[in-house]
Amino acid sequence: MSGIVDGKVAIVTGAGRGIGRGIALLMAQEGARVVVCDIGASLEGAGVDASPAHDVVAEIKKAGGEGIASTLSISEPANAEKIVQSALDAFGRVDILVNNAGILRDRIFHRMSWSDWSDVINVHLNGSFNMSRACAPHFRAQNSGSYVHMTSTSGLVGNFGQANYMAAKMGIVGLSRGIALDMARFSVRSNCVAPFAWTRMIDSIPAETEAEKMRIARLREMTPEKIAPLAVYLGSDRADGVSGQIFSVRNNEIYLFNQNRPIRTLHRSEGWTPEKLDAQLKGVFAPSFTPLERSTDVFSWDPV
Repeated sequence: MSGIVDGKVAIVTGAGRGIGRGIALLMAQEGARVVVCDIGASLEGAGVDASPAHDVVAEIKKAGGEGIASTLSISEPANAEKIVQSALDAFGRVDILVNNAGILRDRIFHRMSWSDWSDVINVHLNGSFNMSRACAPHFRAQNSGSYVHMTSTSGLVGNFGQANYMAAKMGIVGLSRGIALDMARFSVRSNCVAPFAWTRMIDSIPAETEAEKMRIARLREMTPEKIAPLAVYLGSDRADGVSGQIFSVRNNEIYLFNQNRPIRTLHRSEGWTPEKLDAQLKGVFAPSFTPLERSTDVFSWDPV
């Protein structure tokens, strides 16, 4: 029995560990040939280690699949071109790109350095652009292709100490939407997934009380592998007609997020002054203001 992405070629960035690894393995299990991209850096982006990418390729081959490794940094445009070329050289085509690679530099905003900001933007947002742009001519030429970009509820909703990460992840939403609009004429799709998963990115959550330990145990059920089915589905031809959307996976739950649209309007035929705005704006709009919530405030129940 053939898999849902049988015969396709998928590039998965950040595929040496966690969510990316889970996606790469399921892609291969479902019939895709996979380019496993990972430089093997630390969570904050330091160092390199070729072994995670090669280990995943070994797992794929052991299970009877096909894969190659790349340890090039996606933050350099020339490297993105080389990664895509490696897929073409090895497998003759490219059909799916999963932009998953990322780093964290959590800092409260008034202590966030330029490098904390720029390094996170460079890997998440610029890296996603570089890889997407490198795939685009090939997707256009074959009149098919699917992008799956990892965003985050930290960006979609909010979180403390993550202005850099939030900006990058919201930038990816705009990138995905732009790709979906520009490349629809070539039957190319682009979607976002906001994953909830227990990975090294959240492994430092403290647990001291018995209640906290029980909650952590439930959170640990959100394994990285739970994200993979949606990513693989979105990469497949079965997801035809699904583009420009934002999804989320939380253990066994899948969400569709809304996107920004006007919700209230205020009109004055003769125009506005600051004084007139002061007299009316808060009274009309305040009931509809989006509160300063964090992701954990919105997703306040345990995963199911």
